[in-house]
Amino acid sequence: VYSVTPQRARLALEAAETGLRVQNDLKPNDISLYVGIPFCPTRCAYCSFVAQSVEKSFSLVEPYLEALFDEITAAGQLVRDLGLNVKSFYMGGGTPTTLSSAQMARLLEAVNRNFDLSRCLEFTVEGGRPDTLDPQKLRVIKDGGATRISINPQTMSDKVLEAVGRRHTARQTVEAYEQAVKAGFDDINMDLIAGLPADDAAGFAESIRQVLDLNPSNITVHTLALKKGAALFGSRMELPSQEAVAAMLAGAEDALRQNGYEPYYLYRQKYMSGSFENTGWCRPGYTGLYNIYMMEELHTILSLGGGGMNKINLPEEKLARYHNPKIPQDYISRIDTILQQKDEIFSLLRQIREQNP
Repeated sequence: VYSVTPQRARLALEAAETGLRVQNDLKPNDISLYVGIPFCPTRCAYCSFVAQSVEKSFSLVEPYLEALFDEITAAGQLVRDLGLNVKSFYMGGGTPTTLSSAQMARLLEAVNRNFDLSRCLEFTVEGGRPDTLDPQKLRVIKDGGATRISINPQTMSDKVLEAVGRRHTARQTVEAYEQAVKAGFDDINMDLIAGLPADDAAGFAESIRQVLDLNPSNITVHTLALKKGAALFGSRMELPSQEAVAAMLAGAEDALRQNGYEPYYLYRQKYMSGSFENTGWCRPGYTGLYNIYMMEELHTILSLGGGGMNKINLPEEKLARYHNPKIPQDYISRIDTILQQKDEIFSLLRQIREQNP
């Protein structure tokens, strides 16, 4: 009826079934917590996020953290007052591990001091760029309570890495992964992007193979989304065809299934190559909960930091959204307004509680 192939119908159905199982485990007072770090070592050619390159804005990191600590303190008090339970925690960006080990330790200490994470099922820090990780920083993240980390090569081809402006090698990805395992992480996510310039179906299949050799718990297969804010949008760099991207995704699905991975969430963005999607794959027992909570909008997401999107679940399946400023300078200068907005958010949550005791 809908001209969907059996293979793609199966993919959608399996992801939906996982989402339903996760939804059935939620309680009325459950929320998730997001902390955003809008800094990166450099800007990747495909990236449209408003993230400051630390090369150009190193002086902003400390004042940004001071403002973030104020928001963490205020939000923690409000969460305690309402008796909310943090079900999952996610630190994203940008690249959170752009922070130094000392800065990361201070941030995680502030989070743990202000929020009760004793019932948190999943505590993720997005490592992102392998060139921002080292054994000391990984130990700091693990000691700070993280149970899950992302190490995202996007490709295991040095040629493709150079084409998109990522200043690390495939070998550095392997080294970062091995260091994370030594630090005690057994739940490690890795991202790959189908459709990057200078890549083809054979090269992407090789990236999948090399990542599978590492045996991570999660592998997310993204499709390149060509956004107006990205350098690739206006560069006229040649990109793989729709047919090539289709072959990349089909080959990835076959390889992942053969190696015991299952799809647990998928979503589409605008301007994606071939109108395909992003799909999260995991080994049994390693479902990425925060990704499902956020994408399926299953419960309230409380977001702190620059670029954070607060999603407040309302009765009758309605949703209220509150944005934090994306640009670090704006976040720092408007922190008082942001704290007032948090008061508004919790006033709304309190009203919902009173109406639905």
